[in-house]
Amino acid sequence: MNLFIAENISKQFSNHKALDGVSINVPKQSIFGLLGPNGAGKTTLIRIINQITAPDTGSLFFNGEKLNQNHIYNIGYLPEERGLYKKMKVGEQAIYLAQLKGLSKRDAISQLKLWFEKFEIGAWWNRKVEELSKGMQQKIQFIVTILHKPELLIFDEPFSGFDPINVNLLKTEILKLRDEGATIIFSTHNMASVEELCDNIALINNSRKILEGSVEDVKHQYKSNTYELILQGSQHLLKDILGNHFDLLDLKNGSANINATIKINHGDQNDLLKTLIPQYQILSFNEIIPSMNDIFIQRVAEASKNNS
Repeated sequence: MNLFIAENISKQFSNHKALDGVSINVPKQSIFGLLGPNGAGKTTLIRIINQITAPDTGSLFFNGEKLNQNHIYNIGYLPEERGLYKKMKVGEQAIYLAQLKGLSKRDAISQLKLWFEKFEIGAWWNRKVEELSKGMQQKIQFIVTILHKPELLIFDEPFSGFDPINVNLLKTEILKLRDEGATIIFSTHNMASVEELCDNIALINNSRKILEGSVEDVKHQYKSNTYELILQGSQHLLKDILGNHFDLLDLKNGSANINATIKINHGDQNDLLKTLIPQYQILSFNEIIPSMNDIFIQRVAEASKNNS
């Protein structure tokens, strides 16, 4: 079941078409990667979901209902451009922002204290925001975003400016939020984080969606039937043995073994193994699965070529 659906969303700004008939389906209790190059239209779609701006055409649905102002309390949004009041004290500001999302002051203080302790920033409660590092400010904004336990969380480049230790801290909390029932839209340029966190993705390029699906299905779709092997035997025989059914894409001769990259043109893995086994001892046999980074680059390049 989908928590959020966008159908045929279009948005025009002056002479620029930011979104052109974009549709996405975000399943409940999942992490949905919203991907695309700079200027693709991701931020515009996020702003529409948050009702900061409205689409020119199309429909949006939240939990089966048409998206409306009441849903804003069930959405938490961490924008890429952070914004805290520099002169306010940390605790005072966090309480204020939590109350804007419907928490009582008592509940806000109680929950904030727990999160500040978890993130090891309790000592900064009475300090001014301007005294905090960028990373500490981001921790506070992350806490305020999730504090009211919204059904839908939208994180736009949440790891920007964080060191690896704090990136892992946030990743752990994001996965925990999903496991506890939250649905998350996650926008990032870091494809390694997409592979690590996301269940599903949509890729937008030049205002149009060009790819959508589960991470597993997308990677399967872009497999090239190519394998990495470590062999023992004669390097010189390999090309002749493979014949026309297989392409030898790369060959490295180590001190004792042959490292070969082979693409299957006809047949399957069993046919390749049957061809090699009479002449070689096979020490390792692994399919090459494309990374999300490779798929991102390939699909955007294909889309740009088709549009040119």
